[in-house]
Amino acid sequence: MNLLTADKISKNYTEKKLLNNVSIGINEKDKIGVLGINGTGKSTLLKILAGKESPDEGTVIKGNNVRVEYLAQNPSFDDNKTILENVTGHLQHASTGWNVEGEAKAMLGKLGITDMDMKPSKMSGGQKKRAALVRTLLTPADILILDEPTNHLDNQMAEWLEGYLNSFRGAFIMITHDRYFLDKVTNKIVEIDKGQLFTYETNYTGFLQLKLEREEMAIATERKKRALYRQDLEWMMRGARARSTKQKAHIQRFEELRDREKIVEDGRVEISSVASRLGKKTIELENICKAYGDKLLIKDFSYIFLKQDRIGIVGGNGIGKSTLLKMIVGDENVDRGIITIGPTVKIGYFSQECESMNPKQKVISYIKDVAEYVETEDGSVSASQMLERFLFSGSMQYAPIEKLSGGERRRLYLLKVLMQAPNVLILDEPTNDLDIQTLRILEDYLDHFSGIVITVSHDRYFLDRVVRRIFAFEGNGLVCQYEGGFTDYWNKAKLKEQAVSEKSLGGKEKKKNEKTREKKLKFTYMEQKEFETIDDDIAAIEEKIEVIEKDILKNAKDFVKLQELTNEKDALHSELEQKMERWVYLNDLAEQIEAGKS
Repeated sequence: MNLLTADKISKNYTEKKLLNNVSIGINEKDKIGVLGINGTGKSTLLKILAGKESPDEGTVIKGNNVRVEYLAQNPSFDDNKTILENVTGHLQHASTGWNVEGEAKAMLGKLGITDMDMKPSKMSGGQKKRAALVRTLLTPADILILDEPTNHLDNQMAEWLEGYLNSFRGAFIMITHDRYFLDKVTNKIVEIDKGQLFTYETNYTGFLQLKLEREEMAIATERKKRALYRQDLEWMMRGARARSTKQKAHIQRFEELRDREKIVEDGRVEISSVASRLGKKTIELENICKAYGDKLLIKDFSYIFLKQDRIGIVGGNGIGKSTLLKMIVGDENVDRGIITIGPTVKIGYFSQECESMNPKQKVISYIKDVAEYVETEDGSVSASQMLERFLFSGSMQYAPIEKLSGGERRRLYLLKVLMQAPNVLILDEPTNDLDIQTLRILEDYLDHFSGIVITVSHDRYFLDRVVRRIFAFEGNGLVCQYEGGFTDYWNKAKLKEQAVSEKSLGGKEKKKNEKTREKKLKFTYMEQKEFETIDDDIAAIEEKIEVIEKDILKNAKDFVKLQELTNEKDALHSELEQKMERWVYLNDLAEQIEAGKS
């Protein structure tokens, strides 16, 4: 049964056409995810469907008695009321058989909000977004329209929302960049591309395959049209005469081919690896402590960052993750302990809050404030060329920043950070407000980045894709280290939690749970591949070091060459150190797996 239909709608924003004569229907049981590059009109589409904006052309038809509830990207509140009153005030007329306040308190608690009397003016942006999500979910609705519901949710909160939406009896349409989340809760993907809508009856993983097939088919069709156009052009140049119906049809086909809308392949966010040289001394944390009042965030934490470390930081909201990053960059002081920054360390800090931008400043001027040119693996690249690679066309580069969407501003801010050529990248929630296409290219960029990456993120896919070690904030100042990506950490954390709970179990139940735990202990696919090749990898690095040591002896009087060889040897030693750490971890895990089998 159809609940809502948008028919032939168009919407322009200044000179940019966001939606061009598109149609979409929402039926019962539809679980729709909306994808597209930032600035293509995703939020605009949701506002039109929710009745918050009107299309320039077309109509939106809603079924009789169909209730629609909308979660805005930036929700508003009445600052004169408490957060509980803001969440439940519009539901006070509801049946007395429903304990609205009780359910609201339970849901707010699950999303990390425990002070029900707090005023919105005292809340962070993340707390407001989570409170607005509760307000939306509490309101009876046939259709939920959700703009970025997963922003500011930690992993447990995201799992809770997954469960809620999977059991929701109505339909929903949402924007999110959380790819695991999309996979688990959607059954339809709508992609906005150059003003058009493309619908795929599948989840995110299926969408990737179907999108590739669609693009390949469109490109193949375009090639055929080009070939036909060339043939017709030759025919016209020979002197076609419209003397017959057949020739008239031929000329008409030529004109249609000439005036057709050409297939334009998607732009890609591309950037070669840009980094300054990183010396032997990096960043060292020695017994650092931090507390706010009675709340202990970090207690006696020590770590020496290795070259090419890939660290992911996880934990609940407000537990100290961003504070750790701020202490490293010098925006916060440690209460006790020492943070030592090496002399060659150059930090690029992508903060959770987009830095203040002059709305009247031109996009290109914002980047030129950092550098007019930057040295990459491909040579010297201008600020304008870098903007092109980041999907800012020539006309957009000379537009004021105020014309950009929120996601486009985040992409611009990311480019500014990378233009500084850092050798340590510190990313605080980089997946918030960046579209999936930008995230995928950022992930590829980080694969080739020659420095250290430290990131706070709730995006499980991003962490699995990028990091090799997890710092988990586990409360009361405790920061624990786990090898691997997010999934590795999550499985181990659950086993640890299970082991703690088993202490209170009886013998039979304990044995039963031990068997379950033993079955779960196994290599991930990536760990298995790494375990099979790591001995050869270590041997290869050791051979390279031996060759360089011989070259050093041969070039003892060539100081320039000697410096190059020494730097290369230092980099190989650092790589060898990391490989040896992984070798120890993987072999320990292999022994535990074998012991579990016996």
